[in-house]
Amino acid sequence: MTVAALPRSRTVARVVPGMPAEDGAGVKLTRLVGQPRLPDLDPLLMLDRIHSDDPRAYIAGFPPHPHRGFETVTYLVQGRMRHRDNHGHEGLITDGGVQWMTAGRGIEHSEMPEQTDGLLFGFQLWLNLPAAEKMREPWYRDIPAADLARLSPADGVEVVVIAGAWDDARGPAPERPTQPFIVDVALAPGAVADIPVPDGHAAFVHPFQGSVTLGPAEAGERVHDGWLAVLDDGGGLRAAADAEAGARLLVVAGRPLREPIAKYGPFVMNTRDELIQAVDDYRAGRF
Repeated sequence: MTVAALPRSRTVARVVPGMPAEDGAGVKLTRLVGQPRLPDLDPLLMLDRIHSDDPRAYIAGFPPHPHRGFETVTYLVQGRMRHRDNHGHEGLITDGGVQWMTAGRGIEHSEMPEQTDGLLFGFQLWLNLPAAEKMREPWYRDIPAADLARLSPADGVEVVVIAGAWDDARGPAPERPTQPFIVDVALAPGAVADIPVPDGHAAFVHPFQGSVTLGPAEAGERVHDGWLAVLDDGGGLRAAADAEAGARLLVVAGRPLREPIAKYGPFVMNTRDELIQAVDDYRAGRF
């Protein structure tokens, strides 16, 4: 099998282990971005992974809570999650679906799992908004699995495109100043993919099944399920599965905003004063 080389493959800058965490009404999860070892990767603020076949670990879900100043992108590999918010949006994502919510100037929402056959497996990404858009109107969209772009760019490589573009396949996510690139890449045993991570974007890779070697063939680094690899600067990335086993990985990248980041719980602004205003506005019912 011959795979055309990218002009240059990014390499792994560092590898970060996930941190056990709990959020919402006691939902147990793994925090990969937004933890002490990796507070953020501008403009990628947080990545949580939920993977449990024990309903007691997640069924209480995430009751109503506020957000301001950023976006949440929820990708559900398996399971069901219902969204409701105080701006009249309601939706249900199921296996392979995506919820994209732009909190903007303020929103209060709930995310509640609905059990079918037990397993809840998915990710939530927090994506920053630039200062000029932090107070924009909230926005919400459900994207069912059938609406996601799919392609097979090489033998043994199957790709789901959530945001950004890969060859002629473009994800259905909204256009944003951060130009997000979010793909789910499945590799058969021995398969190799040249992933078109946009040049200049901050990027990471999270293998969530198997292990994968990232980077040029002569200097690649093997990364295992459950870890997160922060990539160095550059453009595309080569990913290779072991000859004996396949792999599946989430690849996320965004154009850095290079603006101050001020975080307090569910609010992400640029200054401390803006955070204080966000808390005041929420308490006063102005979301």
